[in-house]
Amino acid sequence: MNHSRRTSASVFFSFLALAGLTAHTARAIDTYTEVTGSEGDGEVTVGPDYTTDKDLTDLGNPKGKSFEFKMKLADSKIFRGDDKTLEPDKKPVLTERKISVYVPAAYKDGTAAPLLIIHDGPGPLGQVRNALDNLTIAKDVNRKLPAFIAIAVENGGNDGKNSERGLEYDTMSDREARFIAEEVVPAVVANADIKAAYPRLAFTQNPWGHAVMGCSSGGAAALTMGWFRPDYFRRIIAYSGTFVDQQDDDAAEEAKFPLGAWEYHSGMKLIETSEKKPLRIFTHVSENDLRNKDAEDTHHNWVMAGQRTSAALTAKGYHHRFVFSKATGHCDGKVFNQTLADTLVWLWHGYHGE
Repeated sequence: MNHSRRTSASVFFSFLALAGLTAHTARAIDTYTEVTGSEGDGEVTVGPDYTTDKDLTDLGNPKGKSFEFKMKLADSKIFRGDDKTLEPDKKPVLTERKISVYVPAAYKDGTAAPLLIIHDGPGPLGQVRNALDNLTIAKDVNRKLPAFIAIAVENGGNDGKNSERGLEYDTMSDREARFIAEEVVPAVVANADIKAAYPRLAFTQNPWGHAVMGCSSGGAAALTMGWFRPDYFRRIIAYSGTFVDQQDDDAAEEAKFPLGAWEYHSGMKLIETSEKKPLRIFTHVSENDLRNKDAEDTHHNWVMAGQRTSAALTAKGYHHRFVFSKATGHCDGKVFNQTLADTLVWLWHGYHGE
C-alpha cells in the first residue's frame, strides 16, 4: 500500500470507529477482490412500452423494519444551511432533514451489513424495500441481493444554483461523501429506536459494500461521492444524472471545476484523463430528458451529457451499465418501475461481503 492509500484508509477507519462499526484491518480491504465478469455491462435500450418488475412489488415475503428520524442542519459541521452561496429568501433552506432507514428481514443483527444511500429520500425507498424483501431470499444466485441496509436522506431544500440541495448535490467536491459517511451513518448507528431493535447493528468497512443512488442532481452527487471518495463509496446508481454545469457560480470549487459536473465528460474530460478509480457505475438518460437536448454549447444538455458520460466510462474500461429509455422524461417513474430491480442486481453483482 502506498502512502496516499494508507492516509485514505486511516481516515476511512476513523469514520468507521465513529460509526460504531466492526473492527477490521486495512489489509482485509486491500486484499478484497470481486470476480464480476462483464455480464450486464454495456448499453441497454428500454421502451417505449413499460411494465413494472414484479420484484419491485409486495410479493408477501417477510418484511424488515422501517425507521425514521430527523437531523437538524444547524448541528452539522458540513451542511449547516448557512453557506455563503445560498439565497434563502429566494430558495428556502430546511431546518432539519428526514432520514429513512430500512433494515431487511434477511439482515442478522451483529453482522457487518452493506449499505445503500438514497438521495432525495425517501424517493424510491419503497421500491428498494420490496426488492430487498424479494431478492435477498431469491433462489437464483444470479438474481440475489445482499442484505444491505437502505438509508434514504432528504436533501436540505429547494433546487439548482444558490440552493441547499444544489450545494449538496451539484458541487464537485467530497463534501457530500463526508457528510454521509461522517454524520449520517453514525446518526443511524446511534439512533435509539434502531439500537433497541438491533443492539449489535454494524456496517461493513469494505468500501465495495457501500453504494449510493440518486436521480437528477442526486445522480450527479452519487457519481461525485464515488469519484472524490472511492475509499467511502464504490457502487454508483445515477438515473437522469445532472452531468451539466449546475454548480453554483460562487462555489469555491468553481476555480478548479468551472463547468461543474460537465467536466466529467467534456471540458476537462475528467473520466478520460484521470486514473481509473475502483468504481462500479450505472447511468441512465431519458430520450426526452431535460432542456436543450439539441444544443451543444450550453453545458445544460442532459441527454448529451448522459451519453457522453456513458461513452467516457466505457472507453476507460469501467464496469458500467447504461440505460437509454425511449419516450420518457426526467427521472421518469416508468423507468424506475421497469429497471430498478435489474439495476440493483447488476450493481451488487460480485459482492461477497467481508
